[in-house]
Amino acid sequence: MSFKDLFTPQDTVFFNLFEEQAEIACEASAQLVTIFEDYTNVEAKYRALKDIEHKGDATTHKAFDELNRTFITPLEPEEISRLVSSLDNVVDFIDEGARLLLTYNITQPDRFMLDFAKCIQQGAAEIKTGVSCLRSLKDPEIVKGCCIEINRLENVADELLTAALKNLFQSNDAITIIKLKDIYEHFEAAADACEEVANVLSAILIRHT
Repeated sequence: MSFKDLFTPQDTVFFNLFEEQAEIACEASAQLVTIFEDYTNVEAKYRALKDIEHKGDATTHKAFDELNRTFITPLEPEEISRLVSSLDNVVDFIDEGARLLLTYNITQPDRFMLDFAKCIQQGAAEIKTGVSCLRSLKDPEIVKGCCIEINRLENVADELLTAALKNLFQSNDAITIIKLKDIYEHFEAAADACEEVANVLSAILIRHT
C-alpha cells in the first residue's frame, strides 16, 4: 500500500471483506443444516465445516490487518471492528457447537438441533442481505427489515432453547443432560451472535443515514 493509499478511503476493500464474511456465515450455517438433515459421515462433514471456519478466520484477520494500516475508513474504525468481530463470532459458535457433536459422541441428533440449525441459517441469510446494502446505504429500510427479522429469529432461538431444556430435563441421565445442554447453548449463542451483527448494523444506520 502506497503512502497515498493510506489516506484514501478503502471503501471497496472493507465492504468486500464484510460481504465475504457474511457469505462464509451462510456457508457455515448451511453445512450445519446438512449435518443434521443427513446425520451420516459426521466427521467428514464437520471437517468441511472446519475448513469454512478457517476461511472465516483468514478473512477476519485480513480485515483487521486492513483496519490497522488504513487511516481513512468508510465507517468509523470501531464500527468496522465490531462488525468484523460479530460476523466472525457467528461462524465460531456454529463451529464450536458442531464440534461438540464429535466430542460428546452424539450418535443421533434430536429435532431441536435441526431447528436450531435452520434458525441460524435464516439469520445468516438476513445478515448477508443487510451487509450487502452497506456499500451505499441507499436502501436503509432493507437493512432495518433484516435487523428486525434477525431479532425475531433470536427470540425463536430463545424459545427453542427453553423447549429443548424442558424436554431434556425430563431425563434422569445426568451425562446426557450435560452434553445436550452444552450443545443447545452453543447453537443459541450462534443466534445471539447473529443478533449482535444486527445491533451493529442498526448502530451504523443511525450514525450514517
